[in-house]
Amino acid sequence: MNTYYITTPIYYPSGNWHIGHCYTTVICDALARFHKMKGEEVFFLTGTDEHGQKVEKEAKSRGITPLEFVDPLVAQLKDMWRLLDIGYDRFIRTTDEDHAACVQRIYQKLYESGDIYKAEYEGHYCTPCEAFWTQSQLKDGKCPDCGREVTLQKEESYFFRLSKYAPRILKLYEENPEFLQPKSRVNEMVNNFLKAGLTDLCVSRTTVKWGVPLPFDEKHFSYVWIDALANYVSALGYASPQDALYKKFWPADLHMVGKEIVRFHAIIWPALLMALGEPVPKQIYGHGWLLIGGDKLSKSKQDAVKSELTDPYELVKRYGTDAVRYFLLREIPFGSDGEYTNERLLNRINADLANDLGNLVSRTQAMIAQNFSALPARGLQEGTDGELIAMCEELFARVSADMDALNAPEALSKIFAVISRANKYIDETTPWVLAKDPAKRERLGAVLYNLAETVRICAVCLRPFLTKASAAILKSFGCDENAGFDTLRFGLLEAGTPIEKIPPIFPRIDVKKELVEVEKLVASMKKSAPLKREANAEKVGKKEKEAANAAAKPLVAFEDFTKLELKVGEVIACEKIAKSEKLLHETVKIGNEVRSVVSGIAKYYTPEEMVGKKVVVVTNLKPAKLCGVLSEGMILCAEDENGNLSLVSPEKEMVSGGTVR
Repeated sequence: MNTYYITTPIYYPSGNWHIGHCYTTVICDALARFHKMKGEEVFFLTGTDEHGQKVEKEAKSRGITPLEFVDPLVAQLKDMWRLLDIGYDRFIRTTDEDHAACVQRIYQKLYESGDIYKAEYEGHYCTPCEAFWTQSQLKDGKCPDCGREVTLQKEESYFFRLSKYAPRILKLYEENPEFLQPKSRVNEMVNNFLKAGLTDLCVSRTTVKWGVPLPFDEKHFSYVWIDALANYVSALGYASPQDALYKKFWPADLHMVGKEIVRFHAIIWPALLMALGEPVPKQIYGHGWLLIGGDKLSKSKQDAVKSELTDPYELVKRYGTDAVRYFLLREIPFGSDGEYTNERLLNRINADLANDLGNLVSRTQAMIAQNFSALPARGLQEGTDGELIAMCEELFARVSADMDALNAPEALSKIFAVISRANKYIDETTPWVLAKDPAKRERLGAVLYNLAETVRICAVCLRPFLTKASAAILKSFGCDENAGFDTLRFGLLEAGTPIEKIPPIFPRIDVKKELVEVEKLVASMKKSAPLKREANAEKVGKKEKEAANAAAKPLVAFEDFTKLELKVGEVIACEKIAKSEKLLHETVKIGNEVRSVVSGIAKYYTPEEMVGKKVVVVTNLKPAKLCGVLSEGMILCAEDENGNLSLVSPEKEMVSGGTVR
């Protein structure tokens, strides 16, 4: 079986998440899902870079430990990935024990081979970027990457002989033109760094203790880039007795990174691997930025935005997971910068998801329901049938070629070209006219069969991109929600299959009205709190924590706690309660039992989002009626300091009915 190893860069856990943070990970998730559907064994890695001066300084200012500072921020990031349906195989933290052990083994090996040596370092240090710069590299006396102030620092450090590997890296670029993509990134690395000459790399600090201690010098701690870059191999068990994953998946097929950190991945990382005697990755891709107002979307820019909604939590809440994923995957030219505005997002939702895909699904299901009790027979081909069928049969090859070229926007455009052609096919064949003539019933059945098969094939091709909508569509057409690319032969749907008419999967949005509402929302969010989702540990200092502890609720005896019965349930149906704006009515399967539960979470979750979720339910509460609907339990949620709710769910896959202890 073929393998595919794909990684995102590991993220600094800032807690100030915006839609720009989601771009790389959504792309990688779609690629990972695509390769899994091709039958390959995939390992998809993402995670957090938690060591260094920034974290140490922030934690100290709050009177907490660095780990106490980063833990809730990491939990937030994982929650955001769940929100966007990111299906990683491992989330690595640089604070993980196996990672730290691997980093020490790497330092030791480099030290023993003479590729690491001790010297005194003096340089201009940018704390936000965790980077040292020479005087000539500064731009107007400031950090060339972020434009912020730097400080001149001098200390004893260990250095990696990066300069030694410059000729080998140039040779790598020449002999393997696919190693660094797009081509413009190669020119940047050669002209801006390699031709100018590489300087040896500072790889340890004595003034910063929040890092991995060096095994050969207890005064020194790892400095960011060996620690951070090593995650790609530490996650696989490199240089450990548990190295089966490393043997299976390394070298990585793809490191996907933003263009601002290409230098570290395309120069420092291959040099480190060369020094270790290990193969370099097959490809590094440095994609562009998500721009807003012509600038990179960043924390400082986000706070300055007047009317653009950039918070992923709010965007998913208003428009759904698939809409946000689709915009990121379709709108931004791959390898180049892309522009984000609320209007562009809404127009893309309406044009592609509501008008094209949603309309095709709704019309096809409605016409089958109106004219047949189930899916009609395929029938004979006539007129433009052959053109539509040919497009369906050629679709996977076209999509696969684009995905192999890492061009998700073009792959999606191919799928939606078929969807658009199917909508035109409806206008050409006029099923509503055929339905009036009993003699045309067989032809009507053939037309509707062709449309149903087109929807099925497009839904299968959309699975890596629209994870929820594609599953709902396939289920409504009586198909396996996890259907793979081996099902993309036209004609597999069986006549007589029941077709379930479902509500519009992407309701059309009144753009003008919605933009006004979004502007009000952004204004209210800025008034009550900045566009931040900071954890308590990031906001609360030592005195505030002590005060919060003093005001905590009274302690509960263990015997009282054990009176609660907590079980894992699966939401199998959900609907809004007409009499209330806050309440949802969930049908929850708990083992062999099905219960009715009412929850005040309509502000945070749509009924469509709830279906299929695993939740924790208090099952021995006294039943009660809310707005006339019986509630036989309570679904547990977590609430942050701003009143935002998040469902409490098992970290790993658990069967419904499992006991929560």
